[in-house]
Amino acid sequence: MSYSWVGAPTTFNGTNEALGGDSNTENLNQWYQSGDQAYIIIASAMVLVMVPGLGFLYSGLARRKSALSMIWACMGSFSIITFQWYFWGYSLAFSQYATNGFIGDLKKFGLMNTLGAPSPGSPLIPDLLYAFYQMQFCAVTAAIVAGAVAERGRLIPFLVFTFFWATIVYCPIACWVWNINGWAFKWGVLDYAGGGPVEIGSGLSALAYSMVLGRRQEKMMLNFRPHNVSLITLGTVFLWFGWLGFNGGSSFGANLRATMACWNSNLTAMFAAMTWTLLDWRLARKWSMVGWCSGAISGLVAATPASGFITPWGSVVLGIVTGVVCNFSTKIKYWIKIDDAMDVFAEHGIAGMIGLIFNALFGANYIIGLDGVNGGVYPGGWLDKNWKQLYIQFAYVIACSAYAFAISALLAYGINFIPGLHLRASEEAELLGMDDDQLGEFAYDYVEVRRDYLAWTPAKGEPDAQDHQIPMGERHGIHQHSQMLEGKEPSESSGDHNGPVAQGDRHGVAMEKVEREKNAEAHQ
Repeated sequence: MSYSWVGAPTTFNGTNEALGGDSNTENLNQWYQSGDQAYIIIASAMVLVMVPGLGFLYSGLARRKSALSMIWACMGSFSIITFQWYFWGYSLAFSQYATNGFIGDLKKFGLMNTLGAPSPGSPLIPDLLYAFYQMQFCAVTAAIVAGAVAERGRLIPFLVFTFFWATIVYCPIACWVWNINGWAFKWGVLDYAGGGPVEIGSGLSALAYSMVLGRRQEKMMLNFRPHNVSLITLGTVFLWFGWLGFNGGSSFGANLRATMACWNSNLTAMFAAMTWTLLDWRLARKWSMVGWCSGAISGLVAATPASGFITPWGSVVLGIVTGVVCNFSTKIKYWIKIDDAMDVFAEHGIAGMIGLIFNALFGANYIIGLDGVNGGVYPGGWLDKNWKQLYIQFAYVIACSAYAFAISALLAYGINFIPGLHLRASEEAELLGMDDDQLGEFAYDYVEVRRDYLAWTPAKGEPDAQDHQIPMGERHGIHQHSQMLEGKEPSESSGDHNGPVAQGDRHGVAMEKVEREKNAEAHQ
């Protein structure tokens, strides 16, 4: 049965204020509606699916030889975050006992004092459920940052980075805006589901990590393209599904605000996808599936801070603006010469900033009040003539961006100087692929075939001398591999390979040319 007043279903008056009562003598569920709790449990599971979704997305965007390492990086970071959040992450972000406005204390260390009391985020759900839901947010953010290691980063140093990054980057920013004692919360910043902690935090942290890691080898970037667009699409679908729990669940109950957030998320994503695809079509005159996925993700990112604040028509405008700005923002990495391989800065950092600014322009207090709790609490944005909200949002964007980039860069530099924890894989490892260097498994069991034509084609007769005259580089498809087999450094040049690698050599089709010539001679 529902309730007709503004606020929590039942005013909390448990016997133990810290824990929310004594479960041995009273039913701690009495303060909450079972539908709200069930919805947030399901939303938590939906957000969890975003972590493998990011793994599939990054895997498809990478080369085949580093495909599995991207999935492993995302799933490995989830393991680290689960421990960190239980250990002290939740306390540092959401302990209400600290009043410094910057970071929490350790009074909720190891989930102490975390049980049936109303959560810091909403009186609609208990503290224990809120802690679990927020853990998924931190895990997704860490998985987004994992895109920075693409094709040249070692995995164990990244996991070390992840633990300390969550502690000194994510938890403080989350405390600023979502903790009842955070300075941004008290200042009136509007950040619904994580434009600051999640999107700017991941985008600027990934940019900083990529800067410290360095650029991929230029000779390996010739004709680079994603190796599996189907995986990219699958990852995008997983992310979209999870994002409805991410944004819808941030109303912390099964209510109209959750429905509005889902509507706004879909509107923003679809219009951003269409806009991005049209911008790509104007250059190539062909439709791009990767472009559609990139636009959809940018739109979902922009909707993260805004979907619970702005109107549906404002979401349409947000989607179009995000598609344009983020599409052109993918060029920034070339200007600043930072190899942001997965465009995390453009699609997460920039889109998160746009969504936060739109809260000031299109935020409406009647949207906020749809959760049945916050009616009349927030002033909204320019639609409600709250003109000062714009500079509040701008200041928050600048603070999050500067803090996330600076602290992440310092942390990455520090870890890189620790013996045995250097972030970058060797040049030989990069040529071989991160799957072979960092893992004992491969995304594809034919990874070592290297498109060797003769290895796939049954012999048609007795071998002749010409078979043994094929250069090793052409047998393996990548000239640098033959150099490594001969005991040379990949940067050395020998024989007829002083210049750039020929197009046929790069793709392993030189063998096909030799075979075709042999067949022609046989027919003659």
